[in-house]
Amino acid sequence: MKENQSTNYPALYTLVVVFFFWGFIAAGNSVFIPFCKNYFQLDQFQSQLIDFAFYSAYYIGALLLFIFSTVSGKDLVGKWGYKKSIIYGLLFSAFGAAAMIVAVEVNIYIGMLLGLFIVALGFSLQQTAANPFAVLLGDPKTGASRVNLGGAINSFGTTIGPLVIGFALFGTFEPISDSEIANLPLNKVVYLYIIVGMLFILAAGLFHFSKKVPAGINNEPMESANKAKNTLIIMTVLLLLMFVPVFLSYKSDTALQINALESQLTGLTDSTAIAGIEAQISELMHPLEIKRMAWLLGALLSVVGGLLFAYTRAKKSPEGWGAMKYPQLVLGMLALFIYVGIEVAIGSNLGELLTLEEFGSLQSSEITPYVSIYWGGMMIGRWAGAISAFQFSAKTKQILLVIVPLVAFFIIIGVNSLAGFDMSHLLFFIICVAVQIVSFFLSKEKPARTLLIFGTLGLAAMAVGLLSSGIVAIYAFLTGGLACSIMWGSIFSLSIVGLGKYTEQGAAFLVMMILGGAIIPPLQGKLADIIGIHSSYVLPLIGFCYIIFFAVIVRNFLSKQGINIDEIESEGGH
Repeated sequence: MKENQSTNYPALYTLVVVFFFWGFIAAGNSVFIPFCKNYFQLDQFQSQLIDFAFYSAYYIGALLLFIFSTVSGKDLVGKWGYKKSIIYGLLFSAFGAAAMIVAVEVNIYIGMLLGLFIVALGFSLQQTAANPFAVLLGDPKTGASRVNLGGAINSFGTTIGPLVIGFALFGTFEPISDSEIANLPLNKVVYLYIIVGMLFILAAGLFHFSKKVPAGINNEPMESANKAKNTLIIMTVLLLLMFVPVFLSYKSDTALQINALESQLTGLTDSTAIAGIEAQISELMHPLEIKRMAWLLGALLSVVGGLLFAYTRAKKSPEGWGAMKYPQLVLGMLALFIYVGIEVAIGSNLGELLTLEEFGSLQSSEITPYVSIYWGGMMIGRWAGAISAFQFSAKTKQILLVIVPLVAFFIIIGVNSLAGFDMSHLLFFIICVAVQIVSFFLSKEKPARTLLIFGTLGLAAMAVGLLSSGIVAIYAFLTGGLACSIMWGSIFSLSIVGLGKYTEQGAAFLVMMILGGAIIPPLQGKLADIIGIHSSYVLPLIGFCYIIFFAVIVRNFLSKQGINIDEIESEGGH
């Protein structure tokens, strides 16, 4: 593509529609999780399977594309063309919406998980094509700004998604009790997914019939990486082997015995009898939960171990590892895995946290504005982060770096207020936004420095949240969204720099690491079942520690390769 080529704006505006869908559905899951927990009477781990189904689909989809491309020697998405790949992805997501409607009609939780899995499989194909497609639609020098525009629209979807899906689930913006949720009709969910499915089809039609959207065919050969492929396949098999025993444990004799004891509690008034049954349940439950936790830790170690195996092996003999022979990529994959995992886990477990007495004893129908603020924090950070991609003067950038986050914050407050929520108790969250603004100024648009500062902000926020309660802790955990907002771009940029002909393959590996959203939230959910939801936030705290470590160590890897780390530009958000 020639430099200075004018941007194909009609195609770009059509493309950003899919960025909106990703954010809308993903953030809406944070409201869907506490709803399903009460509606289907699930434990915290089971409710987090919504994230497992959704984010594992991203990984499976990207892995299958990689395996096919490696075997055939050609990039399948490039062969189809970015335009057709996005169309196929949208139609696949529409099929997932149809599956979701059927599952809702027959009232089966597993069916809903399958529907979400299919929707996200379509998203995986869309995401693989959309980011390079955005770069293709104009001058390569301004490609980052187009990707950042997509990230900004994606973040707007994360802000309004919880509001729309919350209304679809609860049928009102007024509070209703968790006990009432079990008797709610799900017809509005059917209507929601009918509309979502039709929007998927409409967007596919816009792409198909638009003469302004180029085919975007890329016939570049796929670089060989058989050792990387085999490692990822083995890692996937190990993940499956770790999760299956956990799923089966819910139908085990011990689990059935616990269910029978719990049913005996219904209608009991004798405190002595209740205490005796609860003691029996506790005696049976504790070792069962410990076994489940052990298997889930095994799943986490399968990913961490697989990536560290690739790192050490490729360091000794880089042949056959493809992009994984670069240490910044492999450790960056782990950083992206952890970042996505903790970003999703903080938001997805937030609803359960807010039910605690010390956090306000909120009903599931009352958490929507908090979820919207959390995911809105992503929008605040990404809008601010996008400023650097535009050709403003230094002074204008500094002014916008203050104004844009504040405008974004008040948009979030305004949207929630229009929906009828009282946002007065969240207005002081502007103090946390001010801390984020200061962090941007300290970062000086340098990705490693940015990642270090925002990783430290996330670590401090989790520590404050764990050591306090009430509105202070709520603000601290919500600040996790502000901290995570720029991490995709910073980690992605630091991981992919210097890969040369392996850049496309490295990008595909990084997209696979959205898998973190499937593994870490259920792990925190099970940890919450054992030690309590508040204490379970120690898991994101540990995650931020690794992100800080990566921000420090990547400088060493890149300097050894002769790369000036301060000249790297950040990519947009996922």
